[in-house]
Amino acid sequence: MHQPLSLLDRWTQENNELVNTWKQQEAGGDVSTRDQNQNLTRLIWCSSEFHKLLIKIQGIPSVAEHTLLELTVVYNAGVCFIARSQFSEAELLLTQATARVLQMSGDGLADSDPLVFWRTAVKSLGNTALNPSVLYLLCLQWAIWLATCQLKTIQGFQDELFSVFETLSTGVWSEELSVPKTKSSDVLLLVMDQRRLIDLLQICTLISQGAERLSEGQSSEALCGLQTASSLSAPRTLIACTHLLSGSCFAHMSRPQMALQCYRMALETDCRCVCALYRSMLIYQQLGNPQAEIQALRLLHSTLMLPSTTEPAMAGAHLLPPSLLLRSQSLSSLLLVPSPLTVLHSLALMCVLHERVSEGVEYYLDLLATLHSEDQHGVHAKGPPLPKLPELYLQAGAALLMARRAADCMALCDEVITTALELLPRKVVLEEPEEKSETETGALCAEGGDEVEILLWVGAAYLLQGHCHTYLRDWKQAVTHYTRCFNLLVKVHFKKRGCQPQIPSADMVGMQGTDLFILQRLKGLSLAGRGISFTQTDQLREALRDLHLSMQAFPECTGAGLWCGEVLWRLGRRREAVACWEKTLSLTPQSQSLSVYLQEPQSGPLLDSTELRRRIQDIGSTVSP
Repeated sequence: MHQPLSLLDRWTQENNELVNTWKQQEAGGDVSTRDQNQNLTRLIWCSSEFHKLLIKIQGIPSVAEHTLLELTVVYNAGVCFIARSQFSEAELLLTQATARVLQMSGDGLADSDPLVFWRTAVKSLGNTALNPSVLYLLCLQWAIWLATCQLKTIQGFQDELFSVFETLSTGVWSEELSVPKTKSSDVLLLVMDQRRLIDLLQICTLISQGAERLSEGQSSEALCGLQTASSLSAPRTLIACTHLLSGSCFAHMSRPQMALQCYRMALETDCRCVCALYRSMLIYQQLGNPQAEIQALRLLHSTLMLPSTTEPAMAGAHLLPPSLLLRSQSLSSLLLVPSPLTVLHSLALMCVLHERVSEGVEYYLDLLATLHSEDQHGVHAKGPPLPKLPELYLQAGAALLMARRAADCMALCDEVITTALELLPRKVVLEEPEEKSETETGALCAEGGDEVEILLWVGAAYLLQGHCHTYLRDWKQAVTHYTRCFNLLVKVHFKKRGCQPQIPSADMVGMQGTDLFILQRLKGLSLAGRGISFTQTDQLREALRDLHLSMQAFPECTGAGLWCGEVLWRLGRRREAVACWEKTLSLTPQSQSLSVYLQEPQSGPLLDSTELRRRIQDIGSTVSP
């Protein structure tokens, strides 16, 4: 006759069926969004069923033979709660179950301090048969502290936690303890392998602590823990993360070559570690190696465009993926990587600035095409590092002109002009900021918000079109467009505190990159372009006037200085011409940090520097005694 199952056997069977159901479903899933949603639904069901089973077990008076089963179900339910980020529910479950065990053993515990509670629990159970099971519950508490970024709590309990790690990894992996059994014939199954859990906890703790110390400037201390972590048995993504953070430590310690070596190890360990590519690019930038920087940017962009890298770097298909345990702000900031569009923009700009113009043009066109495909209104939704769309049009236009594609440059400039022309203000006043740092005030304030920005964009578009007509040797159209640019810019006035608004001058210009700096540079370039165009039609008086005005607005304008000397030479004022050339040739080169459309053009008529130096020498020799 069939003998009915005992409560212990029935509950053991129910636990095992739940575990097997979960594992079968987990094995059949993938990482698509649809399956992730299905997994969440199954996880909710699974945690609910484990909780129901636990209520049944705890619904009868505590019986010693049921305790191992109860702790196993608590472990399974706790893992499911943590996987759903229900940390407070999981924590309550763990402490209540541990307290029940202590009461059964005669050690009542009511301390609300979690560190005191767990220290007492581990000490009280000592070498009892239940000790390993309670230690696994402590591991789940450890996971909760990690997931909720309670690194100081972990630090205060560090010795005990790593002692638990040593105990569990060396002392309880025998058959009878690693696979819990009850008095029934069934082995108690677990939703997550316990050894994998403690391995994961150890490396995630070392990574989180390393990131925290690195953010606090303790690079040497961080490096020590990360190098220990890199030798552990763990998933490749986590080992790659230890190499990556070690590289960041070396970078902070001003050891760029060691940093590059660590980043290379991170990539060799996990080819999807895009942050290692990004950090390598920053090192090449710091070392002043533009070709290596461009190569790193290209690799970074192509890697970011791969489908597999759209998932979080620490994602996983297991119940407790590393991404759940690595949530500290310090680590997140260290793993931050720009968006693919931001990288593409940096790549385009670097190519243009370092004599790879044709490549840069193609990257700019790809960038604009992508932005238009994502947003028909032309407003990009990417992060702040990406410039606004008119700015990108102007940069791309300047690159096209450098590539001798004047018609394409003019077409892009027309887009900027026609879009913004109706928004142009009649007058804009830039005001001197209050007595605060320039970083706090943005250096200058403008009445009317973005009006000055729009005016500068349209002015720059006219300037580029003037450059295009200069390249095409259409001097009349060049003069027309340079004049349009200049006429726009004189609408901007500058107001010092306690004074009336006035037309800005070169001595009012503050730090590079401010609106006033850009305004004066555009004025200087437009006047220089118009003056040079006048020289080509022998209108030397008009040319000299504009070139002098250009140097007043923008004293570092090399083109204006050289052509001013040329006009003076043609007018017979040769010593003035030589003085002008000598002063201009002594100027330091312009900064490449400027936007490409604010650089002096290389597409117009140029003077032979060798001939100029010969003239200077000839005049100098006639003056010498």
